[in-house]
Amino acid sequence: MALSPHDNPKPTIMTQVAIVGCGVIGAMIAYELSQIPHLNITVFDRQAPAQASTGAALGVLMGAISQKQKGDRLHMRLASIQRYNTLIPELQAKTGHAIPFNQQGILRLCFAEDDLTSWQKLIALRQTQGWHLEILDQTQLQATYPHIQNERVLAAIHSRDDRQVDPVALTLALITAAQQQGVIFQFNTKVEQLTSSPQTEHPSLQTCQQLHTSSGSFSVDWVIVAAGLGSTPLTASLHSPIDLRPVLGQALHIQLPQPLQLTAEPVITGEDIHIVPLGQGSYWIGATVEFLANELDPEKIVPDPDRLQPLLQGAISFCPALATGTIGKTWSGLRPRPEGRPAPIIECLPGYQNVLLATGHYRNGILLAPATAQKVKEMMSLNEAHSGYRPSSLP
Repeated sequence: MALSPHDNPKPTIMTQVAIVGCGVIGAMIAYELSQIPHLNITVFDRQAPAQASTGAALGVLMGAISQKQKGDRLHMRLASIQRYNTLIPELQAKTGHAIPFNQQGILRLCFAEDDLTSWQKLIALRQTQGWHLEILDQTQLQATYPHIQNERVLAAIHSRDDRQVDPVALTLALITAAQQQGVIFQFNTKVEQLTSSPQTEHPSLQTCQQLHTSSGSFSVDWVIVAAGLGSTPLTASLHSPIDLRPVLGQALHIQLPQPLQLTAEPVITGEDIHIVPLGQGSYWIGATVEFLANELDPEKIVPDPDRLQPLLQGAISFCPALATGTIGKTWSGLRPRPEGRPAPIIECLPGYQNVLLATGHYRNGILLAPATAQKVKEMMSLNEAHSGYRPSSLP
């Protein structure tokens, strides 16, 4: 039987999307955008995935326990925590990858200088928002967490809804799941330059048309810059540079003869030191925050291992049993911190409608990755709906 013309649908014209950077932000965006039909997505990274700041992160997800009272950044934190609760089992089911995900919450130690009244107000506020925080006094803390032994610790805030995730395992699972949806990843491929031309309809605006890499040039309809510190030279090639500065962080892994406690453990945090349980007496401890006023070139920054000793001693002062451990390895990474403005930067590059920035997350890249991906999706949709911009490949 002959087919009618209506039985032959028009061929779909794909929209070409380039994502530059495959840390957790780029991988998360790739995965979420891969759910949208008619997007042809390619991710570029100058090295292997999950390197740089993602590879050095501890994955502590501080949402409900944040002191932020309101605003977009609080909303992003809480939305990301909610998404992680569904995302991790979703990725594990799709990929078969194991993703270590600590759902025991975060225990924030309080000291004499801490204002417990402000914490009580935050607890009441979070309760109205559907999140659970509680104050443990010294007696309760000693009964539940006897390994915390420091007379300066007067109380603790337990945020049972906050989380911790292994950043590298998460990123690799996102990549696998995105590949299953047709996303192409080009690793060890440096994006050297972006080129553009004025829009016909809006001469004051530019359209990025070509992405030039170490393996060739690519035509693009959208470019999403998620390259951390690499975002500065990329945006400079479009004559609209964003200023990101490196902040060094160092951390270490320690193995104890036995766990600090036999039951499931939350992340312990105090005085900007995190003790992250990994199971079987294994812990990450971190991370230093080292501003580098005299050196801004990431390639020239050399970590000072002596900065790790105060970090370890601080952790031991909270949990003396850590002194019995053996240091397995140490590592470092550079966090991209925006200069002169809050982190992160999630917006259109000034002067462009098809170049989106998703970068400069500073210390919260893992935490804010899900909310960042959602914002990128919304920005693409809104730009097409309200600004008059249509990618050249759309009918």
